[in-house]
Amino acid sequence: MNHLLIAFSVFIVASLAQQHQEPIPIVSYENEGVNADGSYRWSFETGNGISAQEQGQIKNIANEEAGPEVQGQVQYTGDDGVPVSLTYIANENGFQPQGSHLPTPPPIPEAILKALEYNAAHPEEDDEAQNRVQRRQAAATAQQVQKNANRFRY
Repeated sequence: MNHLLIAFSVFIVASLAQQHQEPIPIVSYENEGVNADGSYRWSFETGNGISAQEQGQIKNIANEEAGPEVQGQVQYTGDDGVPVSLTYIANENGFQPQGSHLPTPPPIPEAILKALEYNAAHPEEDDEAQNRVQRRQAAATAQQVQKNANRFRY
């Protein structure tokens, strides 16, 4: 029993002991801004190959509104040893990342593409179909109103 208690104690002490890890050096670091015009720029690189950089500025958007526009990139080596590179832009259209490691949507099926092309070439048919749907909905609503009105007649 004592051997079991000693073995368990050694296991607990060993599992709780912190692993010493050398700090990763910062090879380069730059930080500029935020400047008077709203622009900024920063970048860094670490000793283990991680690097990142970003720059941003204020951009005029439609209707003379101003908003931020940011571009940047990040590079590192994944756990599987494969280098990962991500570039991005963020503006009035949202965050737009690009990288070979990101999933991509499947292609649009050919039948759907043909249907979209047909619809684009024949917009008048879409209008006619929409009008038919609206007329049916109006007729159905009128019938329902009539039924409800008939229920309350004495």
